[in-house]
Order: sequence, then structure tokens, then C-alpha cells
Amino acid sequence: MQKLFIVLKKRKAVIAAGTALAAAAVLVAQNPATMFPAVRGTQYMVGAGNSMEVAAGVQILEKGGNAVDAGVASVLAASVTELDHFGIGGEMPLLIKMKDKPVVVISGVGTAPALATPEFFRARKPEAWEEKATMPPIPANGILAATVPGVFDGLMLALEKYGTMSFAQVAAPALGYTRGFPTPEILSSYIGTSKQYLEMWPVSMKFFQPNGHVPAPGEIFAEPALAHTLELLAKAEKKAHGNRVAKIEAVRNYFYRGPIAKQIADFSEKNGGLIRYNDLASFHAEIDTPRTTLYRGYEVQKPGFWTQGPVMLEALNILEGYDLKAMGHNSPEYLHTVIEAVKLAFADRDRYYGDPKFSTIPEQTLLSKEYGNQRRGQINATSASMESRPGAFGGPLPMPQTQTPTAGVADTTCVNAVDPQGNVFSATPSGAWLPSVIAGETGIPLGTRLQCFLVNTPGHANSLAGGRRPRVTLSPTMILKDGKPIFAMSTPGGDNQDQAMLQVVLNLIDFGMTPQAAVEAPRFQSEHFYATFANHEFIPGKVNVENRIPAETMEALTKLGHKVTVSKPWSNGSAPVVIQISGGALHGAADPRRGRFVFGR
Repeated sequence: MQKLFIVLKKRKAVIAAGTALAAAAVLVAQNPATMFPAVRGTQYMVGAGNSMEVAAGVQILEKGGNAVDAGVASVLAASVTELDHFGIGGEMPLLIKMKDKPVVVISGVGTAPALATPEFFRARKPEAWEEKATMPPIPANGILAATVPGVFDGLMLALEKYGTMSFAQVAAPALGYTRGFPTPEILSSYIGTSKQYLEMWPVSMKFFQPNGHVPAPGEIFAEPALAHTLELLAKAEKKAHGNRVAKIEAVRNYFYRGPIAKQIADFSEKNGGLIRYNDLASFHAEIDTPRTTLYRGYEVQKPGFWTQGPVMLEALNILEGYDLKAMGHNSPEYLHTVIEAVKLAFADRDRYYGDPKFSTIPEQTLLSKEYGNQRRGQINATSASMESRPGAFGGPLPMPQTQTPTAGVADTTCVNAVDPQGNVFSATPSGAWLPSVIAGETGIPLGTRLQCFLVNTPGHANSLAGGRRPRVTLSPTMILKDGKPIFAMSTPGGDNQDQAMLQVVLNLIDFGMTPQAAVEAPRFQSEHFYATFANHEFIPGKVNVENRIPAETMEALTKLGHKVTVSKPWSNGSAPVVIQISGGALHGAADPRRGRFVFGR
């Protein structure tokens, strides 16, 4: 009997060992060696678009600032060092989770000037780079596409309500960079390819080519005009009376109601733009509540319907009814299912999303589990859809009829930060990218977000109107478990942002990948939607798939009816940063597709 017991015990040990080895093999398969090494810490972590932005946030944390102080510093640094994709005249949605407090959203998205009307743009003449027959309703570049700068007020609101430091303290790293930093390759490239636009604006040419030539990679690049503006803002804070909050309010007033606003408005009026002083003086960033859904026990938090953020929530509600793990990661069945869910979510975005201050958005319907169940029934397992199919309850609206892609959209960056206290900051700063018009001697690049409005679709929630926010693609994400933050992530990528981050979220939750493996895994990018920018093109069925996904999978998708374009192995247009908070440790991920960077201590 004792011998039998020993034999059984050994057999159980062998079985257990085999099971452990199998589990380990699955884990290795799901988490292969990554291009970017694992980054971990226990105290704090900052992830952003380049190392200079991360260093700015780290510097603030080391000086005792919290995650919001650090995040604001990193965004300001990005507005100096990443002008290829973001400038201080742009916009930004922001998620903040203070320890033991609910997630809040800050809308730092600027509004349309009062003079921006559909009638004005229907009657406009082509810009120098446009052809009348093919020009979009609102230009993709130039001063006519500028909205009120929103990001700066969003940053000041965040700093005032949730930070601990002064403006001068958090702006110090950015101010240092304005005095000179090594030109990144991408900034050099964008300045070079923007020549035809910069030549139309002497002040922009002077700003981006101060020495009369395109700065070479590694060449020291300084921004004295922007340095002067930041110095004036810091002086306004120093001169103001009262507490920290009152002093930060003095900074925002100097920008939006003081000398800077007057300079921006004067430059705009003299150069054919639409922004006037009253547009700036009446603008204020706002605090909002996140839109949420529960996916497999995880609380997914997104900004509201003035962004495309709820697209992810709608897609997750549809996908929750499938056993995605059983399908196999990036299998034909899995990709077909996720692509079709994304198409349905984007169709609702294109029909219903916009500024809720001006329109009634059917939020409860769009985010309900019942609606997700209904939409799941519209997915054909054996055939790809070729139409835009929004929920029918709102009735049809005329949408743009073109398949010509918009050129010259340089999109966005991202900033995420976690501090030792457990506060979390996640932002998607964007706009005022190259080729940008510099507003006179302020050194502030103006954005082009006005192009995101619809001009010829009356009654749409995203129709152009003065004082209205354009519905933006910008969409940071936080994920909670039992009320505690687990993941913070954001990405550049325009219309691709939420479908890219959706795939990352599924990699993390359904397939148990590490953050770095999750962001590096090959992705698809559907173009089956009405694009957010200028032309608002709709390209039925088109999906770009990175060629690290096997050729037989591409063939299977093609047989299902998808219009597959095989793209380069690391070509997906988004590049997320992810921070995971788990078991007392911080785990960071930076997508190598576009040189993201993350550091933790």
C-alpha cells in the first residue's frame, strides 16, 4: 500500500510538472522576447513621446511633485520637443485618478471661433496648396483651420485642482528645453517636408529654421519666442497675490485674457484667421465625468462623446459575448470578429458623437449592455460588412462621399504618470503640429482641429458652430479593478487610437500578456469609417494588417471579404504607452513603432 502511495505521489508530481511546463509554454508564447526591454519600478513611472518629456516628469517627481505635477510638466515639455506632433496651441483630453477618489476627465479641447460658420467655409476659395475640385470643406492646414488653443487651460485646470506645485516649477523643464535641445530625427524630417507651407508664413519659417536651414538631427534647436512667452507667464504668476490657486489663475488669465490673447487675436485677424479676442477670453477648460463600461470585471474609463473614447467601450460591450481567447490570438476568426465590432462602434461614432453641450447624444443607449448584445447579432461570422451601419434609432444623415484620404495629418503624442502615492495621470496631447502657423512673436503654434467638424451635414452633433468643441480622436484610457487603478494608457494615431488600444486591452485582459508584449504584438488598422480629418473619407472594408501576422491569416481574411492591405512589420500608426500597477510594482511599456519612452524607479 505504501509503495502504491509513493507511485501515485510520483505520478501526480510528474503530471503537475507537465501542467506547469505547459502553462509556462503558453505564457512564453503569449509573451515572447520584446524589442524594448521590460521597465519596472516600485515608486513612480512616467511614459511619453520621447526621453526629454519623460525626464521632465521624473525631475518633478524627484522634487516632491505628484503625478499631476509630473504629467503637466511632461506635456509642457512635449509642446517644446515634439512640435512635429504637438504644440502648446493644441488640445488635450486628460484622465486623472487621485488616490481613493473617482476618475475625473478634463476637457482641454478648444472651441470653434464665433466667425467659423458653415456658410463661410462653403464660400471659401482654395488655399495655395489646394485644388478647387478636390479641396476639403475646411483646410487641413493653415490659419483658417485654427480653433481656440485648449491644452494650456486644461493643464492649468489640472494643476490648480489636483497638483501641488506652481506653474513656474512645472514649466521649468520645458523652459530649459526652449533654450536648446538636440533636434530629434522626426522633428528634423517634419520641418524639411513642411517647407512649402512654412514659406507662406515668414514667422513660422523663422521659428523652425532659425539659422536659415532645416536643423539636422542632433543639432541644437532653440525656441526663443516660446521661451519668452513661458517666462512672461511665470512672471505673471510671481506678481499675482493670493495662494497657489490664485496665482495659477493669474497665469491662465495672462494667456486667455491678457497680452498673449491679444497678440494671438491680432495676428489672426491681420493674417486672415478667424480667432478673435472674445473667443479666447470666453474659453475655459472643463471638468467632466468619464464614460465607463465593465469588461470581464475590469472598469474601463474613457473621456466622453466629445472624443471618440466611447468607441472602445462600445466595442468591448460587443466583444464581451465572445470567447476571444478560445479563438486564438490574431487568428482569422479573432481578427474578423474584432474588426467587425470596431466597424460597428465607429459607425455609431460617425453618426452620433459630438459636443454634448450643443446636442443630445443617446449615451445610455450606445453604452448599454443590451445595445452591445443587439450589435453583436449584426456581425456575420462568414462575411465582412461593406457598409457603415450605425444604430438605426437616430435615422440617416447625409455623410461626405469621398474615398480620397486626407494628407498631412501629423496627429498626436501621449503622456502617462503614476506617483508613489498612487495618483495617476493619463493624457493625449495633440494638435498644433507641423506644418503649423506660429502666432506672431508668441512662439505659439496654432492648431488645425477645425477640420474635424462637418460642414455639409445639418443636424449632426459634430456640425460646425462657433463655441462648439470638435469631436476629437484623442482618447486616453484608465482601467480599474475593484475601484483601484490597474492600467493607464494613451497613444497617438488619429482615428486609429481606439482600435489600437482596444487590441492592447484585449492582449492584456483576454490573453494575459505583459504590457510590453501587448503593445508590440502585431495589429490591424481598419479604415472602414468616415475619417475625422478634412476630407472625411470612407473606404469600405479596407484593413491594414502588419505582415508579422501570417500570410495564411491574411488570405483567410480576404476570403471573408475584407480588403486587406499588407503593411510593414512595425507600421501601425499608433504607438501606445502603458503603465500597469500590480502587486506593489509598476510595469511600463513603450511602443517601439514610434519611439515611445518610459522610465520607472
